[in-house]
Amino acid sequence: MSEASTSPSICLLRTSALGDVTHVVPLVHTLRSGMPHARLTWIVGKLEHRLVGDLPGVEFVVFDKSLGLGAFRHARLALEGRRFDVLLHMQVALRANLLSLGVRARRRIGYDAARSKDLHGLTINERIAAHGGQHVLEAIGSFAEPLGLRQTHVRWDIPIPIEADAWAMDQLPGDAPWLLINAASSHVLRNWHADGYAAVADYAQQALGWQVALTGGPSHIERQLGDHIRARMRSTPVDLIGRDTLKRALALYRRATALLTPDAGPMHMANAVGTPVIGLHAASNPARSGPYSDRRWCVDRYAAAAQKFLGRAVEDIPWGTKIERPGVMDLIQVDDVIERLQALDLERRHGSLKGPAPA
Repeated sequence: MSEASTSPSICLLRTSALGDVTHVVPLVHTLRSGMPHARLTWIVGKLEHRLVGDLPGVEFVVFDKSLGLGAFRHARLALEGRRFDVLLHMQVALRANLLSLGVRARRRIGYDAARSKDLHGLTINERIAAHGGQHVLEAIGSFAEPLGLRQTHVRWDIPIPIEADAWAMDQLPGDAPWLLINAASSHVLRNWHADGYAAVADYAQQALGWQVALTGGPSHIERQLGDHIRARMRSTPVDLIGRDTLKRALALYRRATALLTPDAGPMHMANAVGTPVIGLHAASNPARSGPYSDRRWCVDRYAAAAQKFLGRAVEDIPWGTKIERPGVMDLIQVDDVIERLQALDLERRHGSLKGPAPA
C-alpha cells in the first residue's frame, strides 16, 4: 500500500527564504490533492509565515531565528509529545538540520547525497532521487515522490486579502502598463547598479509609455539603492519602497504588467501570481533559480560569468554554483535589459501578454 492511500501526519520543514518558501506552495497543493486526509504541519520562518501562513489546511509552527537558541526551544515546545509519520526535510543549512532534530518522525526524507551539506545526511533516513539540472521548484516538488505522488501540475493560489488588492489598485492606477522595479536582493553581489535601473526606467516611461514604480522592503540597502535610482532618473517613478507588506507586494505584482529584479524572493512571488519577470542573472543560473513558469524575459549572463570568474564553461561547473563575485552583475548591459523589455512590450501590444489587473 502506498503512502498516498493512507492518512498520514506530515511535517514539512522549510523555514526560508521567500523564494524557496514560495516554491513549497505547489508541493502543499500536490499533497492536499493526492492525500486529502493528510494532516500537514509546516515549520516556517517568521517573515515567510506572513506570506504563506493563511494557506488553508495547513498548521504552521513559526521559527523566529532572531530569538537565537530560544527559537529552537519554542519549536520543540510546539512539537512536544507529537510524532509524525513523515518529515519532509527540504532545507540543508546547518540551522535547519539542527531544527529537524526536534521533529520526531518515522520517515525522515531529505535530499540526495549530492545536494546534502552541513550534516544533512545524519538527520534523515531516506533520500529523494538524485536528479541533475533541476529547477529549485522541481527539486522541492520531488519530495512528493517517496509518498507515491508526482507533482505534475504547479499551482500556487497564495491567498491575497481584499485589502491588499484595493491598496495595490490605489498605488498603480489607470490602464497604462506598469513596470515594477525591485532592485535589491538580500545577496548584494546579485544586485545590478543604479545607473542601469535608472536608464531602463526612463526608457520604459519615455519611449514605451509605461508607468514605473520602485518596490522593496524597508532595509537600508533597499532604501539607499532606490534613492540612487531616483537621483539618476530623468523621469519620476512611484516610490513604494518600504511601504508594502508581503501580501500587498503580491497584490502589486499581480496588478503590474512586469517586474524587473535580480534573483530574489520577489521574482518568485511575481511568477506565482502570473506576472512576467525580467530577471537579471549573472551571479546565478536562471535554469535553476529563475522565474519557473516563464524565463523568456530573463537576461542570462551566467555562462559569461562562469568563463570570466571561474575560467570554466558553464557545462563544467557543478549545478547550482553561485558566482557571487564583485562586478559579476556588470556583465549585464543596459541594452540587454531594454531589448527584453521591448520584446515583452511587443507581445503585450499584440494582446498575448497581460495588462494591469482591472480596477
